[in-house]
Amino acid sequence: MTMPIEQIQAFVFREARLLDDRQWEPWLQCYSKEVVYWMPAWDDDDRLTEDPQTEISLIYYPNREGLEDRVYRIKTERSGASSPPEPRTTHLISNLEILAQDADAVRLRFNWQTLCHRYQKTQTYFGTSFYTLDTRGEQPLITEKKVILNNDYINQVIDIYHL
Repeated sequence: MTMPIEQIQAFVFREARLLDDRQWEPWLQCYSKEVVYWMPAWDDDDRLTEDPQTEISLIYYPNREGLEDRVYRIKTERSGASSPPEPRTTHLISNLEILAQDADAVRLRFNWQTLCHRYQKTQTYFGTSFYTLDTRGEQPLITEKKVILNNDYINQVIDIYHL
């Protein structure tokens, strides 16, 4: 049985809200232990890198342990991107599309914008995300997350809650 788009959309909205609310443990529970979390970089020819093993990535974690480490660094103030004061974020999600779906998984894409306020300045980050969700359990789990950051210039360190 396939998952209704309203349920998929609610899951994506919830993941974004958990980031905004800094609810790290519930946020991590949105991810499979085997998740691949990848944000490719733009190369000199304005093309996205294609292989996280051989080319530059802005973020690459081959499993959830990398995300758990990021959360640990944020919570213990060992993250340069989030040392006090922690930024305030608001995630906006739009144009959610189901690309493929079967009884066990759904592939989707959506556009996003994150407003981030820190040091009396508001920065805007925007892009497109591609998720693969495992839909076999009670709640979906993200098994693949590819984030395309469309900003050409970033004047600060970026972290998971910016995306």
